[in-house]
Amino acid sequence: MPRKETCNCEPTKMIAAQTTKEAGYRMPAEWDRHEATWLSWPKNPLTFPDEVLPAVEGVYAQMVSALSGGEKVRILVDDEAMSERARAQIDEVGADWGNVELLQIKSADVWVRDYGPTFVLSEDRKRKAAVKWNFNAWGGKYDDLLYDNIAGEDLLRRSGVRSFRPNIVMEGGSIDVNGLGTVLTTEQCLLNKNRNPQLGKAEIEGYLEEYLNVSKVIWLSSGIDGDDTDGHVDDFARFVSPSTVLCAHSHSDLGGNRTVLERNLRTLKEATDQDGRPLEVWELPMPEPIELPEEERFLPASYANFYIGNRVVLLPVFRDTSDAAAIELLLNSFPGREVVPIYARDLVYGYGGLHCVTQQEPAVDD
Repeated sequence: MPRKETCNCEPTKMIAAQTTKEAGYRMPAEWDRHEATWLSWPKNPLTFPDEVLPAVEGVYAQMVSALSGGEKVRILVDDEAMSERARAQIDEVGADWGNVELLQIKSADVWVRDYGPTFVLSEDRKRKAAVKWNFNAWGGKYDDLLYDNIAGEDLLRRSGVRSFRPNIVMEGGSIDVNGLGTVLTTEQCLLNKNRNPQLGKAEIEGYLEEYLNVSKVIWLSSGIDGDDTDGHVDDFARFVSPSTVLCAHSHSDLGGNRTVLERNLRTLKEATDQDGRPLEVWELPMPEPIELPEEERFLPASYANFYIGNRVVLLPVFRDTSDAAAIELLLNSFPGREVVPIYARDLVYGYGGLHCVTQQEPAVDD
């Protein structure tokens, strides 16, 4: 449910410290082997009103069931009562409880992709650390969600890994990497003055290079309708291999997605990776725009908001005529994984999808 937009947040200034790159760490690709996936159990009534919440909890239960067969699933719950509620929902669909952990870490909302730390691995893949960005609720839009900067700190503390602190505002959904030195992002989000007004484009690139350990930043323009994060890239463009990107493409004249996505598609087709090689770009369909006329908004419904687990790819679907084509494209992209379609209309009512509510923690090599 939409909230009143207010902003009382000031980004903190950069402090001198060792960077991820200097310490020999890099953000791996999402398809690299995970130790765990982190989630935060849904409960915020402004995001998911009573008429929506049970369906969203059902989505979570399906996600836990699918993921737990191949990796640990660590779920933030506020208290014991929420733990029992989550357990009951998960029991209904079945899960490998040996891989499910319910952790009492208080949070304001579910968007752990954005307020949780970004996990990184050492170059020899034997050590793990995390980058803790500052979270200001997407440019100060939602005062009631600012607490989740603390939730991210608590998650980081519970993980027990070394931390790196760039001391700038950033969200995990605003970046996507190929694991070899290239990152996708958008000008609409990272250059928005509601994040880090003291930093220019070159300075932002410097932070990405130093804290993700990348050498190539591909700047796309802006994001899709209904996305209140100011254009997160994980709603329309995603790496599926070191050299291959799926980019959403819309043929609908409803809303503004068609023109924006065509511009992003052109940029990707002209782009090169960290070694100067052209990318292979596959077009991913968009579902028909889902409009809520009574609320004067579109839902940010997109197949690009999929999540790559160890054994499965969780794909949001919408009972749309393009669902089958999206499933086929993801099967072709990840031949060694099962694609699990999950009906996600109720989840995107809260302005985000499957990728937005997950955060991967990579596994170190033995």
